[in-house]
This record gives sequence, structure tokens and C-alpha cells, in this order.
Amino acid sequence: MKTLETISHSISKEDELFIERVAEKIFKSGFVTPAIFFLEMTKPLALLGSHFLIFLGPVINAFIQSDKYYRSAQVFEEPKNIEKLLQAIEKLEFDSKNLEGVPSER
Repeated sequence: MKTLETISHSISKEDELFIERVAEKIFKSGFVTPAIFFLEMTKPLALLGSHFLIFLGPVINAFIQSDKYYRSAQVFEEPKNIEKLLQAIEKLEFDSKNLEGVPSER
């Protein structure tokens, strides 16, 4: 029998890999700080934002052909997945600073 905690934290391995790929793209873009601010501000509106992305899907897919568009709307409708993305971005940032020898704040 699953407890409420294991049910609420269950995420497929495929979704975890997707979140990690998104985090790597954000990290490589160099916009880590703005992305973290934006994600933290929009976390409470995740479900509404997801529905808005689905609403705009046909228009956006007319210009940008992306199979991952609806997948990202589905994955990020849960605030816990946005939190996982934030943690993945912060981990990449922390690891890169440790490799460079920059003193950490932790």
C-alpha cells in the first residue's frame, strides 16, 4: 500500500530525465538567476500556466514544430515538478562552482 507521501512524489523516470534536460539547457544558456526568479514567481500558477500553454498550442505549433511542447505543459502543471527543475538547476550551478573552486554559500 502506498502512502500519501510516495504517491505525491512519484514521477516517471522519463519525466525526471526530461526535467534534467531542461535544467541543463537553462544552465548552458547562462540565464540561471533569471530562470530561478521566474520559476519561483510562477510556481503557484503552474496549473493555470499549463492550461494557457495548451490553449496556445495550435498557434505556437504552427510556427515551431516541437513534439516536446505539450509534454512540457503536462509535466510542469505540477508545482512539485517545477520545484524539481529548480533543484536540478541549482545543483548544476553548485557543481560548476565547486569545479571552478568558487567558495559555496552552503
